[in-house]
Amino acid sequence: MKVKVNDKVLVITGKYKGKQGKVLKTYPDDKKVIVEGVNIVHKHEKARRANDTSKIVTEEAPIDVSNVEVVCDQCGKATRVAHTVIDGKKVRVCKKCGASLDKAYVKKVKAQQAAEEEAPKKRTRKRSKKAEETAAPETAPEGDKE
Repeated sequence: MKVKVNDKVLVITGKYKGKQGKVLKTYPDDKKVIVEGVNIVHKHEKARRANDTSKIVTEEAPIDVSNVEVVCDQCGKATRVAHTVIDGKKVRVCKKCGASLDKAYVKKVKAQQAAEEEAPKKRTRKRSKKAEETAAPETAPEGDKE
């Protein structure tokens, strides 16, 4: 499935068409997802014990994954999802703007960029004997020459 938990999605068909919500749970075998605030159903619960009361509970029911589209964080539009391989990792990408939809990958890339900007690269080289010998006569004081 191209939709994952915590993705922001837009319902494109059905009773809740046009409504946006966050994916709470996915059922890959059934190709269904539970979206926050979408497909609300009322369940009647019986009292389990003598001192409990019966009640009506409202909760989200699963909807088919074909009825939702992922909303891109960068362009803000509902988009289809493409998969590309970047740095040896399979990443979900927005088909409209090309931005990565995988939050973990985006977070990792930003952390790497911040680390590169903050700390300059240290250059350490082992000096060879020739380099030390050539450096020594150049640093000798001028008074020693005869």
